[in-house]
Amino acid sequence: MDSEPLRAAVIGSTGRGDYGHGLDTVWQDLPGVRLVAVADDNPEGLARARDRLGSPTAYAAYPEMLEREKPHLLSIAPRWIDRHAEMILAAAAAGVRGIYLEKPLCRDLEEADAIVEGCRKAGTRLAIAFQTRYSPRLDVVDRLLDSGEIGRVLEIHARGKEDGRGGGEDLWVLGSHVLNLMHRLAGEPRWCSARVFQEGEAAAGRHVQEGAEGIGPLTGDHIQAVYGFEAGVTGRFSSVRGASGDPSRFGVRIHGTKGVIEMGTGYLPEVHLLRESSWSTARNSGAWIPVSSEGPGIPEPLADGSAHAGNAAAVRDLLVAIQESREPEASVYEGRTAVEMVAAVFESHRLSQPVTFPLSNRKNPLSLLA
Repeated sequence: MDSEPLRAAVIGSTGRGDYGHGLDTVWQDLPGVRLVAVADDNPEGLARARDRLGSPTAYAAYPEMLEREKPHLLSIAPRWIDRHAEMILAAAAAGVRGIYLEKPLCRDLEEADAIVEGCRKAGTRLAIAFQTRYSPRLDVVDRLLDSGEIGRVLEIHARGKEDGRGGGEDLWVLGSHVLNLMHRLAGEPRWCSARVFQEGEAAAGRHVQEGAEGIGPLTGDHIQAVYGFEAGVTGRFSSVRGASGDPSRFGVRIHGTKGVIEMGTGYLPEVHLLRESSWSTARNSGAWIPVSSEGPGIPEPLADGSAHAGNAAAVRDLLVAIQESREPEASVYEGRTAVEMVAAVFESHRLSQPVTFPLSNRKNPLSLLA
C-alpha cells in the first residue's frame, strides 16, 4: 500500500436502497484509510449522509465524484440492484482498486458477466457484503466438518426469512446469503431442479411483475429448489411467503451421517451442533450444543456481532486482497455464482426440467417465461 492514506468514497441512493446495512460507515476509523467523499442523488439524503460521515465532500452525481476524487476504495451501498452494474463498471473504469458492494451483485447473468470482465480488466477487487463469510464461527464449522464431527456431509437445507417477501423476492434478497453459504460449504453447483408457484398455481407469464428493490421481472410466493454440488452434496432451498417462524429458520442446516450443524447468518450467527445420526433430538434430550468462535460448548469471547463488525472484517480482508493480488473471501466470482443459483431456479421452472451450470441462458429467465 502507499504511505499516504487510501482515499475511500461512498455511493448511496436515498429512497432507492439507501446505504445498505452500514456500508457507508465502514471506512470510518479504519487505519490507513480516509473517507473523502459521498454521492447521493437525493439532496436531503445526501445532507444527512454528509453529517453522519463526518463531512466528506458531497456530490449529487457519483460519476463526478469518481472523476474528481479518484478514490482508491469505494462502497456501493444501495440495496436496490438495478444500477449496481452501471456503478461497478464506472468505478472500475475510474481506477478504483477495491469495491465493497451490498448484495446481490446484479439483476441477471449478462450483467454479472460484464461486471466480472470489467473488474478483471481493470484489476479491481470486489467484495460482496456476505457477512457470514467473514465470521470466525464459520472457521469453527469448517474445523468440525474437516474433523468428521458430523460424518460425511449428505445434504444442506436452507430457508429464507419467509416474511412478506417470501418466495421469489426472498430468494433474491435474502436467499443469496444462504446460497453463497451452500456454495462455500459444498463447492461448485452442478445442476438445479426447481418449481415456482404463485397462489397455488405453477407460475406463468401472467404472474410475472416488476420486482421490488430493482430486481426486475419477478414472480413466486413459494419456491422449492434442489441443487447438486461437485462434492456429491445435495442442497435444498425453500421459501414460502408468510411462513416465517419465531425464532427464524433463516440459515442453513448441514446434515451428515453422524449429526447436524445448523447455522444462521451474520457476523456472529447462532451455530449449534447435534451429535445424533438420526437427525433427531428424541433420543438425546438437550443435545443441541451451542458453538462459539472458540468451539462447541465454549462461551463466546467476542463481544461485537453487529453488522458493523462484519463489514469491518470484510473490508479488512479486501485491503489484504488488494495487497496480495488475490480475490477477497466473498469475491465478484462468488457474487456471480449466487446470481446464477437464483437464475437457475427460474430457468429450471421455465423449462420444466433440471438445468446445468454454467447456464447457457444468460438473460433473466422470467423475461422469457410464456
